[in-house]
Amino acid sequence: MIWCVEDDVGIREIEVYTLNSTGFEAVGFADSAEFKEALKTEKPELIILDVMLPGEDGVELLKFLKNSPDTAEIPVIMATAKGMEYDKIQSLDLGADDYLVKPFGMMEMVSRVKAVLRRYKTTNVQHLLKAGGLVVNLDEHTVTADGERINLTFKEFELLRMFLSHPGIAFTRDQLFNDIWGADYIGESRTVDMHIRTLRQKLGSYGSMIETVRGVGYRLEVRQ
Repeated sequence: MIWCVEDDVGIREIEVYTLNSTGFEAVGFADSAEFKEALKTEKPELIILDVMLPGEDGVELLKFLKNSPDTAEIPVIMATAKGMEYDKIQSLDLGADDYLVKPFGMMEMVSRVKAVLRRYKTTNVQHLLKAGGLVVNLDEHTVTADGERINLTFKEFELLRMFLSHPGIAFTRDQLFNDIWGADYIGESRTVDMHIRTLRQKLGSYGSMIETVRGVGYRLEVRQ
């Protein structure tokens, strides 16, 4: 769902119509009050946000979105008036993903929407590590197995992240210890064995993917 925040009813209606007719779902909002009220129950996939809005303007609304953990990751395209270079630069500095300069063509708008969504989805994929039904979300710092949340300690999470980032690669105990605990940590490599054991237990059937490499250490083998 794409949300268009635009106080000019004519522009808003044609934006929504164009997006709906090109395969997107879109709705429009006349000001920040309507927009914020809708945010209480739903989150859009992307926002086209006009800078010049009555009351709270688009730049202030962009700050609000980027300062809230619930909305900070929603991509935003700002619509700025021709010649308003400062608004464009300020919006990009505040975290806007792209901008449109009024008056803009509807096909240009659709093209920019597609480009931002494509870029955003590619970025999100890079933040997930997967092995079958085992998923590590690096942004949320969560682990799920077949959709069920698994609670790991910080060190267990880091071990799993390292294995999933380098499937099939064998790590020595010293490598794992130095990378996860740090060379200055006072302890011994047996600490690695203890954490591997508890990690395997918590991962259930996926725990067997972490294999012991005799005389070396451990590796994660992804099975088809």
